[in-house]
Formats: sequence, structure tokens, C-alpha cells
Amino acid sequence: MGTIGMKNLQISPSDSHPGKDQQAAGVGILLQIMMLVLSFILGHVLRRYKFYYLPEASASLLIGLIVGGLANISNTETSIRAWFNFHEEFFILFLLPPIIFESGFSLAPKPFFSNFGAIVTFAILGTFIASMVTGVLVYLGGLTYLMYRLPFVECLMFGALISATDPVTVLSIFQELGTDMNLYALVFGESVLNDAMAISLYRTMTLVKSRASSGSNFFMLILRFLETFVGSMSAGVGVGFTSALLFKYAGLDIDNLQNLECCLFVLFPYFSYMLAEGLGLSGIVSILFTGIVMKHYTYSNLSENSQRFVSAFFHLISSLAETFVFIYMGFDIAMEQHSWSHVGFIFFSILFIGVARAANVFSCAYLVNLVRPSHHKIPMNHQKALWYSGLRGAMAFALALQSIHDLPEGHGQTIFTATTAIVVLTVLLIGGSTGTMLEALQVVGDGHDGPIGESFEGNHGYLVASCDEDDDTSGNRLKMKLKEFHRSAGSFSALDRNYLTPFFTSHNGDEDHDDDATPSSRIGGFHGHL
Repeated sequence: MGTIGMKNLQISPSDSHPGKDQQAAGVGILLQIMMLVLSFILGHVLRRYKFYYLPEASASLLIGLIVGGLANISNTETSIRAWFNFHEEFFILFLLPPIIFESGFSLAPKPFFSNFGAIVTFAILGTFIASMVTGVLVYLGGLTYLMYRLPFVECLMFGALISATDPVTVLSIFQELGTDMNLYALVFGESVLNDAMAISLYRTMTLVKSRASSGSNFFMLILRFLETFVGSMSAGVGVGFTSALLFKYAGLDIDNLQNLECCLFVLFPYFSYMLAEGLGLSGIVSILFTGIVMKHYTYSNLSENSQRFVSAFFHLISSLAETFVFIYMGFDIAMEQHSWSHVGFIFFSILFIGVARAANVFSCAYLVNLVRPSHHKIPMNHQKALWYSGLRGAMAFALALQSIHDLPEGHGQTIFTATTAIVVLTVLLIGGSTGTMLEALQVVGDGHDGPIGESFEGNHGYLVASCDEDDDTSGNRLKMKLKEFHRSAGSFSALDRNYLTPFFTSHNGDEDHDDDATPSSRIGGFHGHL
């Protein structure tokens, strides 16, 4: 928060009144703290009375909108308002890392990696489909005079930025009401990797526009994206393994070195994120895999007190960052200048992203189900839940704000206004109806009284039921596929148990310390990613 104020105060002409600047800074920070306190109290009340029509994310956004609107009406001093300007760099470099790391750190690895192929399909191929469909439909809408006309590349840029999903409301209701852990893993995993894909697509389209590139180097752009993804994942895993070895052999788990132990553990995630960003890779993907590896290997090398501290610390800063992001975004939406002259662009954009989301989910689910055994397919009600989970949030808002600088005057403003309307509509209206919709689809509250994850291998799960050797079914090929599936899943588990865990931790491979962890530590907070 202080970074925003410092950045704005440096460009403010009021340097001749340092006392006044300090007072404005105090008032700005006080307002931010008051909104955070109000948001946490309101969220607690909403959870206590199980009022799902106003989720926590929606409540925080609404608080920011109301306070921002009041500040706008009352002509609050510019020096105070400057502390609330939304800067996409501050969001991406400071607020996003703790949220993504906590997501990976609290992730249940078993359902995530058993559905990893489906998650990557939805996040990479699905996001690409959604962005292309949105861009083409927006371009065709402009050609037919249904909406404000933009050049084709700018339509694709809009499709890329608006394809970033933020299903915080859906995930929080999954936590509250209980659901199949596989569905949770699909929604959560897609949202995290989807952010990285949306950023990469947006940057790629910006590069195409700036260099006036043609389709001849399209293959190179795809190759560049794959290099970025694999490189980011490798960087994250490498940092995680390095931290595990450091904490295993450095001998920091003694009483008088616990502060040093905790400080080093907290710094590694930021090191991973900034390393990837500095190399031109995706910090989101890198820090996500760092979180997964550090929880599975590094965490067990910490002392007991340090384990309790780092778990509570990352949960704390993640909750603060997530809540602040929605307040921050709501305040800035109310304070920014918007171009409401192109209402048709906003209306048809909302319709088009619904169509594009459907093309994403149902086509990818069809492809995934083609290669899955019958007991491992994604059911239709879960596909509909995935479609409904495509809310837009802070990532789309940050990229739209960036588009004002990247596009000609008027074009970027129109895209920003449309994105703002879509974010508010999806978070407030669709988010409020999420509980009812998910119950109608029978994907929550269906007999799961405990926390999510207990149903992982239940009747509605995606895990394949084990087959007896003497089972006289006619599907011999299906049996082979099932055996191959179990063999491949078991081979990595055996590698982890026999080699990786003994090498990177102080435990032997027989101790199954983290596989059954669930993200229950995040109950009551926001989830996923912006």
C-alpha cells in the first residue's frame, strides 16, 4: 500500500508541503485499514449466517465501490485519492505473489496431479479457444454495426485479457458447502494457470500489434508460450528443491535459529517469482509450483514451531492481499473515468464471453473425456459448474487498465469500461447467485458433511475404480487403459516415495506426510486467484 502512495507522491506537484503530504498519506492509509476491517467483519457475519447471496469477494468489492463513490462525490483531495489508484505493476508484483503461493502451498496434491492433464487442457487450450472466440465475435459484431468497431488485433487483445477467470466466489462456496475434490481441483487449477495463459496471450497480441506481425510467425509465438510455461514451471520446481536441500542440511531447525529459518522460508517464494519475471517467464506459474514443492518437501524440514508460523503467516498475508485487491479494485472503478457511450459494446461483450466460455469448457471436456476411461469422465453437471465458474476479477481488470496505455485513445478506454462492467456484473450479480446455481446442479451439499476432499475417491469422483484381474467384462482395451493409468500414477508415487522424499527431506519414503492435505486452512478466506 505504501508503494502506491510513494509512487504517486513522487509525481505530485505538492512537494512544497511535506507536512500536508504526510497528513494525506495518513488519511489514505487509515481509510484502507478501515475498509479492510469492515470487510473482514462483514465477511465473518455473512459466513456465520450462511448468507451466500453476498459472498465475501462481492462484499469487499461493494465496500470499495461505495467508499470510492462517496470520495468522488465529496471531491476528496487529490493527494488522498492518489493512494487508491490501481497500478497493475503493484498488483502483479506485490499483491498477486502471496495469493498464488498460498494457493499452491495449501493445495491437495493428489487430486490436482491426478487431474493435471485436464487442468492444463482447460487452462491452455481452453483459454486460447475462449480468447479467440471472444476476439472474433467482437470483431464480427463491429463489422455488423452491433457494437463499437475495433481493429482485429485489438479485438484479440480484448479476448485475451477478458479470458482471465477469478472463481473466488465458487471456490469459497465449495469450501463452505462441500463438494467433490476433483471438481474443486479443476476449477482451482484452471483459474491459476489460466491467469498465466491470459497474461502470455495479452503480451503476445501486444507484440503482434507493435511489430505489425503477420500470421507467418504464429507457430513461433506458440513455441515461445510453451517455452515460457515449461521454463517457469522448471524455475519454480528448481527453487523449491533448492530450498528443501538448504533446510535439510543447513541445520536451522534449532531453537535459537527459528527466526532465521522462518525468514529464509518466506523469502524463497518471492525469489522464485522475481526470478521468473526477471527472465521474461511467468512468475505466476513459477511461484505456484514453488508452493507445491515447498509444501511437499521443504515444509517437513522445518522445526515444529516454524511449521506453525509459516502456515499461519502465508494464510494471513494471502487473506489480506485478496481482500485488499477487491477493495482496491472497487475503489478504483468508482474513481476512474469511464466511457459509457458504447453501451452496445458492453452488452454484446457480456454475451460473447458467455458463448466463448461455453466453447472453452464443453469442447475441452469433450476432448478430455475422449481419452479417459468411462469411470474417469467429467460429468455434465461438473462441466456446467465449470462454465458458471468463469467469473472475471482483478487480473482482467489489471490487464484492461494496461490496455489504456497500449491502445490508441478511445479504444483502450472502451475496453477498460467494458471490462469494468463485466467484472462488477460477474462478481456481484452472478457471484451472488452461485450458491443457488451450484445446488441446482447438485455439485455442492450432496451428502458431503465434512470438508472437501473426503469425497475424493467416492462414487462421484473421477478416480478410476480398481479392477479385479478376474473381472469378465468385454472391454479388454479399457482394462489395459486402466492398468496403464494406475501404473503411471503409481510410478511417480513410487519415485517420490523411494527417491525424492528421502533425498530432499529428513523423512524416509514410508511417511505419507502431505498427500492428504486439503486446503482447509483457507476456509473463510478467498480462494484461487485473481
